[in-house]
Amino acid sequence: MKPHPNIIRIDPAAGIAGGEVIVHFDRLSVEELSRLQVRFAGTAAHLVSAKTDRALALVPEVASDVAVKADIVTEADVPQAGTTAAFTIGTMMAANLHPVTNPAFDPTDGSLFVTRSGSRGEHAPISIFRIGAEGVEEFSGDVTNPTAIAFDRTRRMFVTSRFDGTVYRVTRDREVVAFAADLGIATGMAFNRDGEMFVGDRTGTIYRINEIGEAKPWAEHEASVSAYHLAFGADDNLYVSGPTVSSFDLITRFDPDGNASVFFRGLGRPQGLAFDREGNLYVAAALRGRRGVVKLSPDGSRAELVVAAMNLVGLAFGPQGEMVVATNEAVYSLPLGIKGLLI
Repeated sequence: MKPHPNIIRIDPAAGIAGGEVIVHFDRLSVEELSRLQVRFAGTAAHLVSAKTDRALALVPEVASDVAVKADIVTEADVPQAGTTAAFTIGTMMAANLHPVTNPAFDPTDGSLFVTRSGSRGEHAPISIFRIGAEGVEEFSGDVTNPTAIAFDRTRRMFVTSRFDGTVYRVTRDREVVAFAADLGIATGMAFNRDGEMFVGDRTGTIYRINEIGEAKPWAEHEASVSAYHLAFGADDNLYVSGPTVSSFDLITRFDPDGNASVFFRGLGRPQGLAFDREGNLYVAAALRGRRGVVKLSPDGSRAELVVAAMNLVGLAFGPQGEMVVATNEAVYSLPLGIKGLLI
């Protein structure tokens, strides 16, 4: 009997249900190809296309209450040893949500905050949720269309509202207090190492806000069809994504004086951003038509898809090295062992 083909590599080697991965394997005959299966932890995947040396497969739903290392098997008849490869499958943490940018980890206790943002002007009874060791908890319904969530260096929580252009401070006892107002369609938010807040009005302005909530226009940027997403790098530069109608969007880098330059061009609908401690920038986007999380090298010269996923809006790195990704309706955790940048 002819040996079964070995998997050469899986691109990318991590993903969530519905994500597209390319499985590269030893060359098959046309007859063998007709019997090809790709299985994740024993569950058959839908094959979008297949050639004699690779297949495009959709990651299936895999029942598990923890993130797992799953085997992928290519088989013509019965699987044999030597035909598997490791693949990291994300575990769903919560569903029935509507985040529109990154979730955020609370630096005090490691819990995760995520939103049900809703359509413009929609007031959800509960719009902010907390995910902790005991599961999903309803946290607050006092912010309409909550968008970005961020914690400052004193571990205070802030939330932008794209409905009323306000940044709110949310206290530990869940009191919601207006902090800065008149910020247009306020979306992305980030803090620099000096503790200054920056907020993006997706119609074209980035504001710098001081510690008492006074806001001043800081930089101008091309308007976005959905949101601005902001992240500071270790180089003290502000990195901004704002998807447009183009399929070849860019990541813009602003120096401390607000001067803009192109960091990377060539992403489809780039949204949430997060840095690791090595200086790599991760973006929820499409790269060469494939969707998920794209990793950009510190100098912006290299890009690779590292997580396969559809409909991503954001991501965040957790205290245990996990990557949490947010679709427009759910959040998933992947144990990738990546440490996020701390500013």
